[in-house]
Amino acid sequence: MKSIVIKQPNELVIEEREVPQPKSGEVRVKVKLAGICGSDSHIYRGHNPFAKYPRVIGHEFFGVIDAVGEGVDQSRIGERVSVDPVISCGHCYPCSIGRPNVCTSLTVLGVHRDGGFSQYAVVPSKNAYIIPDEISDEFAVMIEPFTIAANATSYLKPTENDIALIYGAGPMGLTSVQALKGVYNVKEVIVVDRIEERLDMAKISGADRVINNTSLSLKDELDKLSIKPTVIIDAACHPSILQEAISIASPAARILIMGFSGDACQITQQGITSKELSIFSSRLNANKFPVVIDWLTKKLVDPKKLITHQFDYSKVVQAIETFEKDQKQCCKVLLTFS
Repeated sequence: MKSIVIKQPNELVIEEREVPQPKSGEVRVKVKLAGICGSDSHIYRGHNPFAKYPRVIGHEFFGVIDAVGEGVDQSRIGERVSVDPVISCGHCYPCSIGRPNVCTSLTVLGVHRDGGFSQYAVVPSKNAYIIPDEISDEFAVMIEPFTIAANATSYLKPTENDIALIYGAGPMGLTSVQALKGVYNVKEVIVVDRIEERLDMAKISGADRVINNTSLSLKDELDKLSIKPTVIIDAACHPSILQEAISIASPAARILIMGFSGDACQITQQGITSKELSIFSSRLNANKFPVVIDWLTKKLVDPKKLITHQFDYSKVVQAIETFEKDQKQCCKVLLTFS
């Protein structure tokens, strides 16, 4: 089989490997489609602190089960499945309270263990979620990106009366827009970005208002509009954003950060406590695949609005470079394997 392997930072090869055999409790997936995420690019460029090399990248993938290991029902062969990349122990404190995404021995497919940018991938049976016939292959491969929004909104608990502001109109920001509007019916969703074409994508995904903050003060602009956001999501992931979010938030607002920056972030307690703000963080997803499958079945979100490019896996370098460089036109890039 062919596998996309990062041998070391900036060294990508398409390698011939033996087709893996599933062990006890595992299934083998014949991969059909995979999605490129920012973390794949970061591993390729050597910017992911968790990655070990060499590594088959890819944590957004969909395919068909073609073999099962001991203890897995043979009837699973032939199932169309989307794979949750979060592998957890099931016993530690985070796992015991339903947060396997921050398991003390967390393993993420495509980061800590070989992932889905391969013609075949072996994964735990419980991580392979069956996809209803009414969900297309292209939508099935987009489930993992939408679980990021499902996880974030599970903490924020949005309501129809909220005014939400999202920093960043990349994939994480746009899936969040669709969740807030399509699932939670939030009355106003504002998206802030510095790329006009990305803001156009935000409008297509349902944003009620967009703001280009390249050359203006966001706080001054919101004050002019008499807007105090009650929900704020930082999907741009820059350490300077949290303090600004604190300053623009309504009293009793909820703020959620998704960023992984190692740089210091300076905030003042007074701004948080005086308004009794709630600040959350969100990483990966905690058992949110069934949630997003339900959203797709009910047509509450539309992944088609995010898919902009598709390449054969053999063109993976071109695909990653498109994802990295074409920020105006590119959102989600898919790779086809079969």
